[in-house]
Amino acid sequence: MTSLSALAEVSRSDQVVAAGVESEQARFDVVQVLEGLEHPWAVAWLPDGRKLVTERPGRLWLVDGDDITRVGNTPRVNPEERDGLALEASWQGGLLDLAVHPDYEDNGWIYMTYSSPGDPDAVIGDAEFGSGTALARARLSDDGSQLTDLETLYVQMPRTAPGRHYGSRIVFPGDGTVIFSIGDSGLRAPSQDLTDPAGSMIRLNEDGGAAEDNPLVGMAPGNLRPEIYSFGHRNNQGLAIHPETGEIWTSEHGPRGGDMIHRIEPGNNYGWPQVAYGTEYSTDEQVGIGRSAPGVTPAVHYWDYSMAPSGLAFYSGDEVPGWQGDLFAGSLAEERLHRLVLEGDRVVHEELLLDGTLGRIRDVRQGPDGRLYLLTDEESGGLYRLEPAH
Repeated sequence: MTSLSALAEVSRSDQVVAAGVESEQARFDVVQVLEGLEHPWAVAWLPDGRKLVTERPGRLWLVDGDDITRVGNTPRVNPEERDGLALEASWQGGLLDLAVHPDYEDNGWIYMTYSSPGDPDAVIGDAEFGSGTALARARLSDDGSQLTDLETLYVQMPRTAPGRHYGSRIVFPGDGTVIFSIGDSGLRAPSQDLTDPAGSMIRLNEDGGAAEDNPLVGMAPGNLRPEIYSFGHRNNQGLAIHPETGEIWTSEHGPRGGDMIHRIEPGNNYGWPQVAYGTEYSTDEQVGIGRSAPGVTPAVHYWDYSMAPSGLAFYSGDEVPGWQGDLFAGSLAEERLHRLVLEGDRVVHEELLLDGTLGRIRDVRQGPDGRLYLLTDEESGGLYRLEPAH
């Protein structure tokens, strides 16, 4: 088993960092669970209560009480020196989302998304290096120190050079498939190109391959990507399944303003980049043809400003009864947690929580204890738990 002290300063905390936070439906404390994480991206729980946490630089941690183990044999996520690319501050790739299969106790599968660095002949254009979103699955070794049976189920092709907008959230809808998001790679146009998976929601069989009942399967002219489930997306970094209806909801980055909440339906076009709620970064002009168009599914909710959504969770726990059925979205740019109250598919109220308290909120999950957990995307980030104040 790998020694933690030789690798990082990740450690258990259990420190109250904000006490008696008042909200409309609850009064809660914010407890830091882990500290010293470098740009953490996702947290998930195994059935026995152990936690898995990904860090964007490529590390995976297994947390078992006070024992914290770096898990080896993770996928290669960053270019090496021979790839001829110096990672810049704008690089958004790495080890990203992670999800435990609902039947983990029977099959042991853990799924993860990451930026896959490819060979030069896999790159579109003149760039010498490109990357794409990939989905893999693996099992944990008996001592938790290694991934075993690692297999890549999908790699985005073609790869591209900008190094951003990987999407990457994963859900299991319960029908033998897995759904995950791919961003537009920072290139916009591929989101409306059904021969290119960029800017889409992808639906695969759990063991790989496009699901045979996906909306583009068998559709003329015959070269449309069969793995595409919906399209016209910019960069979905929040993904959650409604606990009662089974509907798939996402939170998506707009350009300058215009971040959105979507309810995903198979085969639908969500508009990007022809339809957007935001403006161009350089000119502040409206992106595309406007905020709506025939054949484009409108957002359930949008923000005029750039809150930069990442992490999305429906609350169904008993710890805070007043939150049951509400949708929680993390905000990177505004450094806060958004509580969205729903009536059907409409957002009827919004409450802003933890404004600037923790930093950039990257992931939002409900733990097996019925409490909300948050990850902060910082150079020294942390895992936090919201628990009722007594």
